[in-house]
Amino acid sequence: MTWVVFDYGEVLCTRTEALPGLAARLDSSPERFESAYWAHRDAYDRGCTDEEYWSAVAASAGATLDATAVDDLTRGDVEGWSHLDPASAQLLDDLARDGARLALLSNAPISFARFAERQPWAQHFRVRVFSADVGCAKPDPKIFRLLTDRLGAEPGDCVFFDDRAVNVTAAQDAGLHAHLWQGADHARRVLFAS
Repeated sequence: MTWVVFDYGEVLCTRTEALPGLAARLDSSPERFESAYWAHRDAYDRGCTDEEYWSAVAASAGATLDATAVDDLTRGDVEGWSHLDPASAQLLDDLARDGARLALLSNAPISFARFAERQPWAQHFRVRVFSADVGCAKPDPKIFRLLTDRLGAEPGDCVFFDDRAVNVTAAQDAGLHAHLWQGADHARRVLFAS
């Protein structure tokens, strides 16, 4: 039986709009902040702490963290990535109603993973793999092996959707039927054809 595996960021949720506010919290220019935000994101997704991440971002952005900055920035960042796309939410509801076996594979920091697990939509997923919990992140081939081990499935038994081409290619190389995310309607067509 096929597993349907989804990425989270910009697949199930909309792109964050929190970055300008986070930049303002650090009194940094939006451009300099965004560059620092993404430059250190892979380490955050692989398990570094909130404090380690925001300290690195602040240093790269030429800013200083005050006593409450880490909590404020973490809360704002999680909130920014918390908005489920309505069409994706409907797709999840429909697949779950139809008995599909659903899994989540997300590059995400620990703080977001713990938030996500408490959300109603997360209950649709029989298996949830967050990169920070396992110390590796897409496109590392190891995370796809870990996923299929947790599913008790062969890679060819998995249909995977991700918004980043590099992750799709890595998943295909690992044997998954991986597709670049082009919206919920496209995903329905792919799944219907499977």
